[in-house]
Amino acid sequence: MKNIYVEFISERDLYQSYMPFLKNGGLFYKTNGRFELGTEVILEVSLPDALENAEVKGEVCWLTPIGSQSGTPSGVGVSFTDDPELVRNQIEKYIARFLNSSDPTLTM
Repeated sequence: MKNIYVEFISERDLYQSYMPFLKNGGLFYKTNGRFELGTEVILEVSLPDALENAEVKGEVCWLTPIGSQSGTPSGVGVSFTDDPELVRNQIEKYIARFLNSSDPTLTM
């Protein structure tokens, strides 16, 4: 299992990486590193203004390769598989005002 640290400075940054269309939620992680679909990871997530990091287990479900067509940064989407700290709920509270936005994200 691979450990990944991801930090979000602003709610907007978090909104752009959040993947609400996945069954249990997920996050897009910008990276030039190589990952395979199905790779299990542990995300250590630093949310805006949070005093402590939260941890969630996930699985790589999305790959955006270097040089993708739309100019989207390279990275991986991680679907949450085990979320004991309720990271999904915390994220949705932070970005509630953005959830119905038509602003582009790093995913869909």
